Amino acid sequence: MTELKQITVLGTGVLGSQIAYQTAYHGFDVVAYDINAEVIEKAKARFDSLAAAYKAENVEGAKEGKADEALQRITYSYDLAEAVTKADLVIEAIPEDFAIKRDTYEKLAAVAPEHTVFATNSSTLLPSDLKEFTGRPEKFLALHFANHVWVNNTAEVMGTESTDPAVYREVVEFAKNIGMVPIELKKEKAGYVLNSLLVPLLNAASDLLIDGIADPDMVDKTWRIGTGAPFGPFQIMDVVGLTTVFNISSQGGEKQRAFADYIKKNYIDEGKLGVAVGEGFYNYKG
Repeated sequence: MTELKQITVLGTGVLGSQIAYQTAYHGFDVVAYDINAEVIEKAKARFDSLAAAYKAENVEGAKEGKADEALQRITYSYDLAEAVTKADLVIEAIPEDFAIKRDTYEKLAAVAPEHTVFATNSSTLLPSDLKEFTGRPEKFLALHFANHVWVNNTAEVMGTESTDPAVYREVVEFAKNIGMVPIELKKEKAGYVLNSLLVPLLNAASDLLIDGIADPDMVDKTWRIGTGAPFGPFQIMDVVGLTTVFNISSQGGEKQRAFADYIKKNYIDEGKLGVAVGEGFYNYKG
């Protein structure tokens, strides 16, 4: 099989940019793709911020030039065919919307080289939900990252019944090569391992808010003090991004949909999207 050397990441949001930068940091050439020139320009600033963060957090080699060298390995494109023309692996990290993902994979299948492996970073959709749109189900699987990838360095690898075992192993090795700890799932599971543990916590927190039991600050304070965790559930939502939280919650039960409506009205419509923009449930500006 072709060694995974040329990597394209679709989506330059909070997690997509981290995946691309972490990959480049470990010596791979990366194409960062997004939908237009304006979004790409914002992405460049995000990558500069990641380089600064790696230095500030003393990631090995960052201050000795490795952080800046990683930036030089990233090229940018808003032309899908151009972005994947040399790709050995395409990692999809676009919005958690089935219709958008389906459309993207149908377009991707038509322009990517035959040998290219596709991996979705989707948190909510199973790879089997998407495989028929990829044109290569045997070369398609999930590769799921956690936010703050250089510290929370898990990479959950989950195939479908159609995934070639050799492709699965190749992606596991790739994850190791970019500094991740591969979490190998034996079969498909909504939420993988990490979110199967995390989502019930976030749902419980949103229920406490919607039911009028406690406000976000009190919920978070209780969780931090009671467990010793560094972040409470609403802080975690801010890191994930409230648009993603909204998309997931709006597909849930009655109470989760009520939470989705609540955050849309009180936060998203006010431009308070989370840490990435400086304000969500909390204000991070300054």
